Amino acid sequence: MKLSLSTNWCNRRIESGEEIADLALELGFDELELGFRTTDSQAEGFRKAAGRIPVGSIHAFCPVPASAPYGHPELYTLASFDDDARAIARHHVLRNIDFAADIGADTVVLHAGRVPFSSFFSRNLDSGALRKAIKAADGKVGDRKYSKLLAKAIKTRRARGARLLDVFRRELDAVVPALERRGVVLALENLPYLEGFPDEAEMAKLAEGMSGAPVKPWFDTGHHRVRHMHGWIEPDFVPDGAQGLHLNDVRDFDDDHLAPGEGNVDFAALAGLARSARHVVFEPGGHVEKDRLARSVAHIRSLWRD
Repeated sequence: MKLSLSTNWCNRRIESGEEIADLALELGFDELELGFRTTDSQAEGFRKAAGRIPVGSIHAFCPVPASAPYGHPELYTLASFDDDARAIARHHVLRNIDFAADIGADTVVLHAGRVPFSSFFSRNLDSGALRKAIKAADGKVGDRKYSKLLAKAIKTRRARGARLLDVFRRELDAVVPALERRGVVLALENLPYLEGFPDEAEMAKLAEGMSGAPVKPWFDTGHHRVRHMHGWIEPDFVPDGAQGLHLNDVRDFDDDHLAPGEGNVDFAALAGLARSARHVVFEPGGHVEKDRLARSVAHIRSLWRD
């Protein structure tokens, strides 16, 4: 199984793309995922190092657009009710498709957007409110007060998500020709908040309506754990046909981005999904030291050994 390293792990502290590539090789990685903090200068270094370690995927928006003060995966949102916001996002997604193909990657990982919970009557139902409520309930999803709040939040989330689904389908229709022309897959990541779009059910509906199109799910292990612990998803859910995985670990309720094996994610249960995916990408936070990451790589290789 090929393992990849997200450059987001270290590209804030290492300026040279070639140096990052050499560090990934030293740690035993086979490929790179260029993260959304990648600068133009670092991208040139990764191009030079491609003969030693290829780029398998990029995480939008990469490199950081000149118009943006810093990198972020939701600088622009293709899933939005705002026409102008979608147009800007579409422009940058198309640029990322071209960049991925030009650097030899076959996948663009995307945070599509969020279903808004911004009205006066629903702001107490968003992820922030649910996080506070689950902690007040000592982490018990079955707590009566939390269950009542969660049911109301999910009902609102589903209604608004259904309206956004049709809007988003039209945006995908607009970018699919570029994906097909450049041989790139757009991979839609599961997100660690209730508002994250598309959710698991919405992703299944998109797949039904776009059979054969180069648009697939992307599975983040830590995000999935966060969603499960808040009761937003069944614990045994795994997506069909995931293009890739982000491997990171959490201690239940927060998006910790620990090294795999340092938290409570059941990585043994994900072996089959990992073997069927095109990309398996380690995505620890920048706070994870090199020796911890090295131990994590050894742990996962041992755990998933055939």
